Amino acid sequence: MSEAVRERKDIEEKFKWDLSSLYESDEEWEKALEQVDASVAEYAAYAGKLKDAQTIAEYFGKESELERKLDNLFCYASLRRSEDLREEVPQKMYARMYGKYVMIITALAFAQPEILSLTVEELENIENDPVMKDYRFLMEQLRIRKPHTLSQNEEELLARFAEVLGAPALISENLQDADLKFAPVNDQDGNSHEVHGSNYITLQSSNDRTLRKNAFFSFYDTYKNHINTFASTYSAAVKAAAAEAQARHYNSSREMSMAQNNIPLGVYDNLVKTVNAHLPEMYRYVALRRRLLGLEELHYYDLYAPLVKGSEERYTYGEAQKLLLEAIRPLGESYVNKVREGLDSRWIDVYPNTGKSGGAYSSGTYESNPYILTNFTGTLDSVSTITHEMGHSMHSWYSNTHQPAHYAGYTLFVAEVASTVNENLLIENLLSKTEDPQKRLVLINQYLENFKGTVYRQTMFAEFEMEAHAMAERGEALDPATLNQLYLGLIKKYFGPELTVDEEVQYEWARIPHFYRPFYVYVYATGYSSAVAISEMIRKDPKNAERYLEFLSMGGSQYPLDELKHAGVDLLTAEPIDLALNKFGALLDEAEKLAEAVKK
Repeated sequence: MSEAVRERKDIEEKFKWDLSSLYESDEEWEKALEQVDASVAEYAAYAGKLKDAQTIAEYFGKESELERKLDNLFCYASLRRSEDLREEVPQKMYARMYGKYVMIITALAFAQPEILSLTVEELENIENDPVMKDYRFLMEQLRIRKPHTLSQNEEELLARFAEVLGAPALISENLQDADLKFAPVNDQDGNSHEVHGSNYITLQSSNDRTLRKNAFFSFYDTYKNHINTFASTYSAAVKAAAAEAQARHYNSSREMSMAQNNIPLGVYDNLVKTVNAHLPEMYRYVALRRRLLGLEELHYYDLYAPLVKGSEERYTYGEAQKLLLEAIRPLGESYVNKVREGLDSRWIDVYPNTGKSGGAYSSGTYESNPYILTNFTGTLDSVSTITHEMGHSMHSWYSNTHQPAHYAGYTLFVAEVASTVNENLLIENLLSKTEDPQKRLVLINQYLENFKGTVYRQTMFAEFEMEAHAMAERGEALDPATLNQLYLGLIKKYFGPELTVDEEVQYEWARIPHFYRPFYVYVYATGYSSAVAISEMIRKDPKNAERYLEFLSMGGSQYPLDELKHAGVDLLTAEPIDLALNKFGALLDEAEKLAEAVKK
């Protein structure tokens, strides 16, 4: 059950992760760290020699060996650090390894520019040489970057400006996390509450509407007072991306960003167009939210409020494991058995302890077990979190098991698919176990909220980014008034006439961290839609699980669109997005009926 936060030493070993698949001890890690410099020297010896297939193939092998050693060292230090952020030894291990990692990667960055200094014909000949059979896809990925790779001197110059070009993101983070001060607010009983970035969504999720409203105005009044600084910072981020795109001979910053994973612009455009076609369903959900909350007007500060009384059920960690294993049963016996093995082999660091990193994540390396950090408190959300993170871990396990090291890492474009498939299977399994209207409405609303936050909202963000960057590339100014009106228009468009819009919402764009590191938000929406399509296919026909597991096994051995197509999802068409949003519509249909039943 949910436990009071304890010191780490007071938690049983069986509930802590076992890091021995990386290193048996900190002392073993220290020895490995001392030995890594010899590998760096071997790698550096290839500078100036990367001119033929044999040498490049040898270099790729050495690079893979070095990266595996660095990954093991960095991962272990990072995991140890997460155990207790107060402990001095792990903090120093992490800081030393981070510094060494940056130094090594910077010193050995000669390879790609050197290989790409060869002519296209030379690159094609090397790519097709039999000695390159294990690295052909790597060479292909390098070759298609050649038109966008500058001379060695120019690349070095851009590299030196990397920190400056990345400054807008850091400035926005520092401004939000360190400098912004929000006025405290009162709840309906007159109690005072601090407002800050880390608790804002928690306040917006309160049942106390007075608290939600006061927090909303406190929060965005502060952003309003700094909006000129945010607009200048964001404009600099957009202009930096546009300048680099132009220097690298791309037509736009959006094209440059998507080219990293070989994603055509049509995928982005198709997402926005298809979600726009399904906006009436979102308007229905907003209307349902207003009715369930019993409000004459639904404001933006009501969008996170609990619709129904949540499930009071609590779960032990053992019960959570059982629910996880039941949920993933459609994925087949081999998948379930490997998850069971992971649970028994202490892949998971389960409970919160004083000083432990918050939240949850999945980590690990090519040579280690996958590892999951979570802070289990016995809620349904805690169960869902473990199920989600196990999806990431199993994706890594399948990739590492079936691919060589240089193809094991999957791209960010597909990173959220496996975790969301697991999460959806959990909700579907829980729905199959109850006919109680109240419980079903709680579960279905969680499902609908996932769609709202991950498909609709992230696509709205994607549309904002697309238009803002296009405006800058047309030479238009990104001043505060322009950005505010662009964002306000999108809020009205995506949430519809049932939402009463307070003008303060126009400043929300300034607090979205991904905007300052362009063109990533759309991946959340395509990933979630792909996961819904896949989980629905598996539920309808368990035979589809086989090609899904093959998808998990591909790692980075193919382009992400090709990998998803193998799983049955073609994002060059509207079908996967339509399928996902049709699911949203079907869930909404039931939620509307359940709302009437609960009211009676």
